[in-house]
Amino acid sequence: MERLTMQEIRDIVYRLRSGQSERQIARDLQCSRTTIRRYRSQAEALGYLDASEPLPSQEALLQDLGPASAPPLATSSVEPYRELVVGWLDRGVEMAAIYERLLENHGYRGSYSSVRRFARHVRPPQKRVCVRIETEPGQVAQVDFGGAGRIRNSLTGKVNQAYCYVMTLGYSRHQYVEIVFKQNVATWVECHRRAFAWFGGTPREIVIDNLKAAILRAALEDPIVCAPYAKMAQHYGFLIHPCRPRTPEHKGKVESGVHYVQRNLLAGADFRDEIDANAQARDWAMGRAGERIHGTTRQAPLLLFQEEKGLLQPLPTEPFELVAVQYAKVHPDCHVTVENAYYSVHHRHVGKVLEAHVSTSVVSLYDGVTLLVTHPRADRPGRRVTRTEHYPDAKAIYLRRTPKYCRQTAAQVGPSCAVVVDQLLSGERPLDKLRAVQGLIGLIDKVGPERLEAACQRALGYNDPTLRRVRRVLDAGTESVAISGNQPQSDVPKYTYERSVQEFFQGLFDDGEVSEC
Repeated sequence: MERLTMQEIRDIVYRLRSGQSERQIARDLQCSRTTIRRYRSQAEALGYLDASEPLPSQEALLQDLGPASAPPLATSSVEPYRELVVGWLDRGVEMAAIYERLLENHGYRGSYSSVRRFARHVRPPQKRVCVRIETEPGQVAQVDFGGAGRIRNSLTGKVNQAYCYVMTLGYSRHQYVEIVFKQNVATWVECHRRAFAWFGGTPREIVIDNLKAAILRAALEDPIVCAPYAKMAQHYGFLIHPCRPRTPEHKGKVESGVHYVQRNLLAGADFRDEIDANAQARDWAMGRAGERIHGTTRQAPLLLFQEEKGLLQPLPTEPFELVAVQYAKVHPDCHVTVENAYYSVHHRHVGKVLEAHVSTSVVSLYDGVTLLVTHPRADRPGRRVTRTEHYPDAKAIYLRRTPKYCRQTAAQVGPSCAVVVDQLLSGERPLDKLRAVQGLIGLIDKVGPERLEAACQRALGYNDPTLRRVRRVLDAGTESVAISGNQPQSDVPKYTYERSVQEFFQGLFDDGEVSEC
């Protein structure tokens, strides 16, 4: 059994006389309930717990309940290693590491629990102290999710795990409760919007837990808020106040509010579906929950809400708009797929999973909290919304070189180049030749406009206005060599065979016709 100080013993007697439970006293004093039960038994036997009798003096308590009156404690198996353990504790070594060092290096054969008890004895834990903060009307609301059991989904007909969203006003303790099936960003934002409409205004500060629907990275000094929630806070004009990680008492009002909803509204309730559950939740909030005498304020939440309502911030003229939030991977073609339409992103983000915020008119793509690009929303599925600057230069150049662009550029190079481009794009299927024309225009950067114009002139002299012929001329360096004595291009004769076919294939032709072989 633990040995307590005289002050702790007096504290136990005071608390027992006031009616506090053994569990609460043990939790506050960081000791076992067995120890509290032992002191209760001794104090009751001496009549010290009778509230009608005066509390004995400190000398009497020390004599009757003090350390000397307690049974002797057995020596801990860790006592021979006291100096080692104290030194490790002073250096901040963790308990598991202390236990392993004792086992491996010092021949200790006791249990891990013995080491923990000994460390607790030589270094008692500091008592936790908290401060209850009461807020002004309209200043703060606290928000959280809680489990709501399994409820039938009206859309699918299936029974799914449900959650209760609870927003509690800090001053009046009036609540907004909604039953939902998801805890994602879109649900979080929409529940906020409906809660503000329920209260008829917005508080100046929202205290939230570090759930992923709102906080991307939890930290007390510099938390990272997800972009949709940050935009909503800006739209409604409230501050986001995430509580310290793993400290639910920082949002104790909504913590107790969620538990109250679970114990009083949801426990044993029978709902047809989430629509029926939400209708009952609204009636419950305006009835039993709103009219009860709150355990802390000693006032009905609805009564205090009449005072608080007028001090909430007015709602904006337009509600915050967010249709959906999706996650989309950037494919090798530099596009993401959102609602069966395709939106471009810069090529350096290929392979990343981005967050797509979809509204009625725009689609915004985020990498964490960084806005990458905003596109107008596609008017139909299958549409591609593309910015050419999102491609690498080597790829984007083909998107910029449209037929119109190629004709204009070729005219700037010279008349022969313009004729070659015009002939390539004048067929029945001009787009089939577009890549060849784009390649031809690309030669300007490699050989310059003068050489390209000369090569095009020579290709026309050969009556072969193709990209392949122009490249052969340039590779051979013959673009400046005249054709057939520098004849004009229109006078250059076409090439003919010097000998007839019959001379090469005698016997295969009869009167100019090919005979059967």
